[in-house]
Amino acid sequence: MFWFAVRTRPRFEKKIALTLQEKSIECYLPLHSVKRQWSDRRQSVSLPLFPTYVFVRIATSQDTRVAVLRTNGVIGFVGARGIGTPIPDGEIEAVHTVLASKIPFEPYPYLKIGQRVRIRGGCFECVEGILVGVNSDQSVIVSIELIQRSIAIRVTGYTIEGI
Repeated sequence: MFWFAVRTRPRFEKKIALTLQEKSIECYLPLHSVKRQWSDRRQSVSLPLFPTYVFVRIATSQDTRVAVLRTNGVIGFVGARGIGTPIPDGEIEAVHTVLASKIPFEPYPYLKIGQRVRIRGGCFECVEGILVGVNSDQSVIVSIELIQRSIAIRVTGYTIEGI
């Protein structure tokens, strides 16, 4: 069983995740709350952390791939020749750990430069990412390399070590 990123039509992520679960296919759609202002009210809504992507954990069998691809709104697997490239479990677990911790974070553009680091201690033990300076404080960017998307968390007060 491997994690794969599936590219979706815009604003179809939640529906696709629900449909895949109904097909008994393990999927993960990371969501974050955003406050939106309408003319008559202000409300908190849950939006996909990585728009147009849903993660599926499947075996490499052809039947499972076809079931995913036949889901309404799915464009295809992310990777070479549309076959899909497996995502390391650690990258999915790092995103899950950050979301479960309920600490503030913000989506952040993917970076190709910078030092890879690992956080030591606290609730982020062993989370890996890229160290950058954001607003003159220490931040770690937790990235999923295949889809080139990231989130930034502040790590002031945590011990960070280079990898």
